[in-house]
Amino acid sequence: MSEFDAAAAAVQAALDAGASYADARVMHRRIESMDARNGEIEELNQHEDSGLGVRALVGSGWGFFAVPDLSDAAARRAGERAAAIAAASAGVPGPTAGRVPAPAVSGSWASPCEIDPLSVPLSEKGDLLVGVTATMKRAGADHAEASYAIWDTRKWFVSSEGHRIDQHIRECGADMSATVIGDGETQRRSYPGGQYGTRGWELITELDLPAHAERIADQAQALVRAPQCPAMVTTVILGSHQMALQIHESVGHAIELDRILGWEAAFAGTSWLDLAELGSLRYGSELMNITIDPTIPGALGSFGFDDEGTPAARRDAVRNGIWVGVLAGRDSAAAAGLDYGGSVRSDGWARLPMVRMTNVGLEPGPHTLEEMIAATDEGIFMDTNRSWSIDDKRLNFQFGCEIAWEIRNGKLGRMLRNPTYTGIGPEFWRSMDMLGREVVPWGIPNCGKGQPGQVGHTGHPAAPARFTGVRVGVTG
Repeated sequence: MSEFDAAAAAVQAALDAGASYADARVMHRRIESMDARNGEIEELNQHEDSGLGVRALVGSGWGFFAVPDLSDAAARRAGERAAAIAAASAGVPGPTAGRVPAPAVSGSWASPCEIDPLSVPLSEKGDLLVGVTATMKRAGADHAEASYAIWDTRKWFVSSEGHRIDQHIRECGADMSATVIGDGETQRRSYPGGQYGTRGWELITELDLPAHAERIADQAQALVRAPQCPAMVTTVILGSHQMALQIHESVGHAIELDRILGWEAAFAGTSWLDLAELGSLRYGSELMNITIDPTIPGALGSFGFDDEGTPAARRDAVRNGIWVGVLAGRDSAAAAGLDYGGSVRSDGWARLPMVRMTNVGLEPGPHTLEEMIAATDEGIFMDTNRSWSIDDKRLNFQFGCEIAWEIRNGKLGRMLRNPTYTGIGPEFWRSMDMLGREVVPWGIPNCGKGQPGQVGHTGHPAAPARFTGVRVGVTG
């Protein structure tokens, strides 16, 4: 029985059991990761699974059921169970669940991939990790670590509206770090800070880990001796890696429509945004242009169709500083009176699809990093995320970076350790007065949401940016 046949059988069984709408996803996943430490391989993980998940709608109630079996009988039982759960859910009074229209699509999509990462010999992958950790160790690191991760996912989607879609998404990425233990002080420096994308092994080759191994070990040693980041209010320039995390936490999660509607509150809270202000709220300065774009080739949040069968499409979230768009699914969009979805995904066949970030990122600005530094009389340049904390409305935040440098009279000065900065989302974004033109599509493969918990893969195109009047050096 083919994957499409199994999905179609589940959908039909749900309809026969009384559902007004049903869809089913078959997924086959292969996952591989490897970790090395101090010149030796520590761990190799290889995992493979497949199964089918069915959603059914009865009145106002949704039901979901999943099975690790693609036989006709199992698929039909799953459809029947999903419909039964939906009927039970509909016993709780509520409005009939609406859905924005989605044209029935038959299609295929595959992410770009020059070198299949699963085809690269394990010996070659292991040699890479062992080599860079040995280099960092020789260069003075007390602990040297490196890792890679690969995901190979195939999906087959069928809906009662006529969708029939298959996708093949290959993702991979790598990271390495050097830790130095000093007298009462431990510092860690990493490269590239974790970078992942919907690409093949060529992404990891382009990162060129060996070329950076000695440098980050040297910087970790320098950080142990560097002065502490001072506590003050000053101008801050953030590197693109930190900007990606800033976007993720203070914009990406805040514009998830299920959080705004209060549907998702148990895991990391809701959102400070009010739908009544969509189209009028000033989120940031006029330099702030944020897009939702799952069509970016190679970015980690890219796909051809979301898990409701909606084709990938670019959309504005913030335009010239004004909040104009959200991440939505068909049902949440209908509840909010919007006419678009396209941002619903799950992390596996056994999980219910939900609103997730795709590629949420900044459009390029007019400046270079060098111009930002030259235009700053006094400030701090911070780069590479180290820690994050944000409240359950995605409003008040405090972030830490791995490394920073003083800026004096338009030039970089002393290295600083333990740099932190804090702010309130819209006030912080409104203070952005310079923005870089060199955008990097950073990938974050560990975004948590939902109960049971799901891990999402998100992309964040980001460039260096300058912010004025920022409180830095907060440690408590």
